[in-house]
Amino acid sequence: MKEKNYNLELIRMISFVLVIAIHVSNYFCRAYGEIPNSEYAFSLVVDTAARVSVPSFFMISGALLLGREETLKKHCRRILRFLSVLAVWSVVYYLWNTCYMKTEVKLQEIIFVPAEAHLWYLYAMIPIYLVLPFLQVMCRNLSKNLETALLIISTGAVLLNFRTTFTGEELYYDLPLIGDKVYTYYLFFGYYISKYRKKIPIRQKTAVLICIFSMAVSFGATMGATFAKGYHYEKELTYGSPFVILASVMFFIIMIRVNDGNFQPSDRRKRIIDLFCNCSFGIYLIHILFLDNYKKYMEPTDFTACIAIPGLTFVIAAVSFVCVLIMRQTTIGKKIT
Repeated sequence: MKEKNYNLELIRMISFVLVIAIHVSNYFCRAYGEIPNSEYAFSLVVDTAARVSVPSFFMISGALLLGREETLKKHCRRILRFLSVLAVWSVVYYLWNTCYMKTEVKLQEIIFVPAEAHLWYLYAMIPIYLVLPFLQVMCRNLSKNLETALLIISTGAVLLNFRTTFTGEELYYDLPLIGDKVYTYYLFFGYYISKYRKKIPIRQKTAVLICIFSMAVSFGATMGATFAKGYHYEKELTYGSPFVILASVMFFIIMIRVNDGNFQPSDRRKRIIDLFCNCSFGIYLIHILFLDNYKKYMEPTDFTACIAIPGLTFVIAAVSFVCVLIMRQTTIGKKIT
């Protein structure tokens, strides 16, 4: 059995907390004009810095799955599991939104539109899993030069697609395997960084500076656009934004090279990391239930964002972790989390 890569597990553990931070801070960001500018700025700093988390999940999948040789049976089981998870949580959030939150969700549209916004991740991963066997064969047979060439070409395609979101143009053509979304791109980037992490000619300090610079540009562009338009404008925070891509890639490079790419915590810390990471998918799925409860009864103006965001992030992460831990004591709970 292949030894677990704790650099990737460390990225996973940090990322699932940052995802919660995105959803919490974004609630306050969308209250621009209602909360003081200082609180909006703090919320935006957290939101911007945490954006590296979602691309990291895709890159972790790429690092773990691309280049592997797996049976068709294993691929089918993976897809069926994801479909079952999507079905269960779509029903959960459909009932939650219609019966408790009193928001309209059309049941017949769940096939195309998530019952809750954060379930988009499942919709994005299922098509990737469908073509994963072909991507794995491709990665196993490409030379380093061809892998680098593919990365350069796909980077150009992603940047071109991002540009069209501002101009309103629609591309007549699309790049095969990359598409109009950026998720397959992150998948391949994670595979490439993991495979060649010791050969990438970027020093750790340089990667940290680039990461911070990219976040600062995203923050500044979003802040400027928001002030100009009079409402929270987050186009520069989308996962196809050049500086979000750059920050995410640098974050991944930094973390995967911790301790020269061989991060080995003590046995006690390994157990803690394993426990959190085993629950991370379930935490992602369930945490919105607790955030929705806060939104239902509290307004962004009720508490200062500087206290509410870190406090809510910690509490929601902790409560979600406990709930998932309990759920995973059952066979069904393990299958849907």
